[in-house]
Amino acid sequence: MSALGISIVVILGVLVGILLLSAAIIWVERRLLGAFQERYGPNRAGPFGMFQVVADMLKIFTKENWIPPFAEKAVFVIAPGIIMITTLASFSVIPIAPAILVSDIDIGVLFFLAMSSFAVYSVALAGWASNSKYPLLGSIRAVGQMVSYEVFMGLSLMGVVLQAGSFAMSDIVDAQKGLWFVVPQFVGFVVFFIAGLAETRRIPFDLPEAESELVAGYHTEYSGFKFAMFYVGEYIGITLISMMVVTLFFGGWQGPVLPPLVWFLGKTACFLGLFILVRASLPRPRYDQLLSFGWKLMLPLSLVNLAVTGAVVLASGT
Repeated sequence: MSALGISIVVILGVLVGILLLSAAIIWVERRLLGAFQERYGPNRAGPFGMFQVVADMLKIFTKENWIPPFAEKAVFVIAPGIIMITTLASFSVIPIAPAILVSDIDIGVLFFLAMSSFAVYSVALAGWASNSKYPLLGSIRAVGQMVSYEVFMGLSLMGVVLQAGSFAMSDIVDAQKGLWFVVPQFVGFVVFFIAGLAETRRIPFDLPEAESELVAGYHTEYSGFKFAMFYVGEYIGITLISMMVVTLFFGGWQGPVLPPLVWFLGKTACFLGLFILVRASLPRPRYDQLLSFGWKLMLPLSLVNLAVTGAVVLASGT
């Protein structure tokens, strides 16, 4: 097979794999939430309720593709696609295994941060184009939250970049052969994971949706396929953040005995489970508390971590 053919196979494999994994996470989350909260969870449609997700997808995709008459129609339709495109594009720079990598570019970390920044436009435009007060309030919350936490997310990664000496994801994985970066960059890992929760708008940072306050926030007016893109996009987002945590702080696909792909997927599964556990156990803060926590605690922590890492790297001459 030619190099082009191999590239196409890898791209399709990663794309299909991510979509299937995201669908599986929906079922896993419901089962785990049931266990954490001492209830059954899905257990009727198929064995262990496995077909519940299929039933939900069929229901969503067959619903009327309705657009509110008061909405800005063109922007209303485009907005959900932005979050899907930007999130899926980010997977192209993640080295899932030595031979499973779509694009090994020198600026992989910067590409990821750029795509996460573009995702802000999706929720902002969705809320504005809905021409309704609850979506607009949700989108305003989302923009403030996501833009703020992107600052801390970027700063938390600079320590990893300094230690690896490269922005390329594959180089960062190779630099962790002796010691995973979660050890020297533990503060960076904590900041990045919390910022990832805020970026994906997951509980406890789901203030842009906040059903008890804003009905459903920025996607209140969405239904059918367009709502499905927001819904599935959330799970693709947590998969992306989990894979980035594994790649940047936990050695990527490296590990003894087992094949690299097994190591990578196993580590990713652990962090997906952590996302679900956080959702099951933590309450939602007030919006001012969320922003104060970021600017008054996360920012100083990330700056101190960056300064100390820079001093250590400079002193060691690496």
